[in-house]
Amino acid sequence: MNQEINTIQQPLLLPRQRQQDGTTVQGDRATAGDHHQHHRSKLTLLPLVFLIYFEVAGGPYGAELAVRAAGPLFTLLGFLVFPFAWGVPESLITAELAAALPGNGGFVIWADRAFGPLAGSLLGAWKYLSCVVNVAAYPALVADYLGQAAPGAARTCTVVGMTVFMSFVNYTGLSIVGWGAVALGLVSLAPFLLMTVMAAPKLLPMRWAVQVEGRKDWRLFFNILFWNLNYWDSASTMAGEVERPERTFPRALAVAVVLIVASYLLPLMAATGATDAPPDAWVNGYLADAAGVIGGRWLKYWIDAGAVLSSIGMFQAQLSSGAYQLLGMAELGLLPAVFARRGTRFGTPWVAISLSTVVTLAVSFLAFDDVVATANFLYGLGTLLEFAAFLWLRATRPDLKRPYRVPLPLPALVAMCAVPSAFLAYVSVVAGRTVFALAGALTVLAVGWHGAMRLCRSRKWLRFNVAVVAP
Repeated sequence: MNQEINTIQQPLLLPRQRQQDGTTVQGDRATAGDHHQHHRSKLTLLPLVFLIYFEVAGGPYGAELAVRAAGPLFTLLGFLVFPFAWGVPESLITAELAAALPGNGGFVIWADRAFGPLAGSLLGAWKYLSCVVNVAAYPALVADYLGQAAPGAARTCTVVGMTVFMSFVNYTGLSIVGWGAVALGLVSLAPFLLMTVMAAPKLLPMRWAVQVEGRKDWRLFFNILFWNLNYWDSASTMAGEVERPERTFPRALAVAVVLIVASYLLPLMAATGATDAPPDAWVNGYLADAAGVIGGRWLKYWIDAGAVLSSIGMFQAQLSSGAYQLLGMAELGLLPAVFARRGTRFGTPWVAISLSTVVTLAVSFLAFDDVVATANFLYGLGTLLEFAAFLWLRATRPDLKRPYRVPLPLPALVAMCAVPSAFLAYVSVVAGRTVFALAGALTVLAVGWHGAMRLCRSRKWLRFNVAVVAP
């Protein structure tokens, strides 16, 4: 069977030959990578769990500032409640739609199916930008951890070299990336598990009630929670590469929720309950210092090394997500067909990976403060559109085959989406004028890009796939 029929399955698309307008059709396109379709390994449950883990969290690194902003008690409550108020609704939506419409592109397909190509293109632009900004941060972080490279040319070469090398690993296949994520996850989580066990005899629950001096910084607190616990839907862009996605995705998301909650709560409970450091001491990297106090310098160094491994895992997972999103958008006809090309040896979308690598390198050398805030804002807009697509499809397409279905009626689903939507609205309101301006400009650019792609397709300037939506 042709690769595109496999990767975008019925009932979403019906392939049909349409050559007279200069476009190609998904179900009938012959590419150099087609004959490798049967040889590409599909993602199974465990690799998918750890890809989701690295898409969302990658460990408790970066959670320290939540303690500094609001104190230990609110931090523990936040990392206990927020995954269920925010992560579980998004996971349930992802499980239902990834099983019902299991093609590469994920949320782009959902928005396209619900509201049309403009919505799919706009959602894809918002989420892709957010993805590459996140990916760009990890090689720089690894460079800083590995020997604290000198500023200037040495550090630049380190960032570029690591980005290119890790992108090549991505090119070698999603199965390799997935099993690599399993290995990286186990090795980077192990020291936190040891720290939790070693801290148990030293725990004093009264330490969890220590308050910050002065006013709590709720804006920073919620931003840290959001930053550490978003992107639950990102793995959906690789649904076409998953073995039996209608069964595997819901199970993987359920396991990932438990794993991610535990990966934050247990180390934070151990570090705040077994050390006497005040909240002001909780800066980025303090978890490693706490591990040194609890278990010795060897444990501190292991957690420092785990930060590097975690960054590599997050880079690999999120670069895969972004590349397969471009592949899915090309298969839908939202991008030129060249982005759907797969390599002849590994069957991976080499054009999409190459573009994502170039964009990542470009973003790596920008000032990150407003760029990251803007990317988070755009991610929030995309998630609101995603929620709307989910509710619209549930209301208007009750006949759509859903191998997994969130067991709630429509009014309850609206209430389920209302809680994370309210949080997204709060994040948007406090974003600031610069972020509003950047997000507005990028959104206008995304709409213009969609118009340009339509013009190129109508004038036959570029080659596009034709996705025929089933009635």
